[in-house]
Amino acid sequence: MYEKVENILKMAKESNTSVIAFICMDYVMARSVVYAAEAANTPAIVMLYPEHVTVQHTTGFRKFAAMVKELANEVKVPIGLHADHDYTYNNIMTTINAGFESVMMDGSMNDLDKNIELTKQVVLKAHELGVCVEGEIGHVGLASDSDNHNEDLYTKADAAEKFCKETGVNSLAVSIGNAHGEYKETPHLDIARLEEIHAATDVPLVLHGGSGIPDDQLLTAFSKGINKFNLGTEFLGKYYSAVADFSKENADNKDPVKIINMPAYVQAKLQPYLEERMKTLCHF
Repeated sequence: MYEKVENILKMAKESNTSVIAFICMDYVMARSVVYAAEAANTPAIVMLYPEHVTVQHTTGFRKFAAMVKELANEVKVPIGLHADHDYTYNNIMTTINAGFESVMMDGSMNDLDKNIELTKQVVLKAHELGVCVEGEIGHVGLASDSDNHNEDLYTKADAAEKFCKETGVNSLAVSIGNAHGEYKETPHLDIARLEEIHAATDVPLVLHGGSGIPDDQLLTAFSKGINKFNLGTEFLGKYYSAVADFSKENADNKDPVKIINMPAYVQAKLQPYLEERMKTLCHF
């Protein structure tokens, strides 16, 4: 069933666990998440990265939102819809008008006061429209640049407290040794810093850059206030591998329309992986 992200985050917070938000760029990925969640009997969030619309053109905002809501209402577990990193008021309003009721305003590349100013503007309008907003303080950089080691980018508890109070965000993405993309070496989350941030704020905390962080660290982080966990790089890699496997297995297949069998094949490959991630990490 379709459920607002803010309600799913509340469930996760009350259960002292995290929901996984999976980056999905098309119907195959979204359907795989929804039906894996049903099989695992675990809430999940289908998340769209706006550049998949504006740059890669894999879908459209309005069509993606409608598609996910339709898929969500085919199952009994709560399924949320969220738009990941966006950077301007106008872009986020476009996403909201397309049917997204949960968005992320990422002003983390700015100084704290400018970040607060930009994020607060989005929050005020979004809340007026019944939409929840995720913000970011500190900066979750790129694993390829080893930004997970750069403590200058890490979230500071006092700044997080100020940011939450002045913007009114519904959730907060933090930087505690995590980064986007594929890590060069095993990351080590700053759990002590996470505890300080959790104590200073009262909103669900979000961990970006989830691919490659060891499960034991994730489970500890979830018990310390992380209530939403983003998973993209690893999932996209699994998708590519499944498509490659289909192509290899059908190389000698003379059927001119063999491609029509690919979505079901790929979903069958992806779903066990997704179910395992949910069952291992999410304890609702």
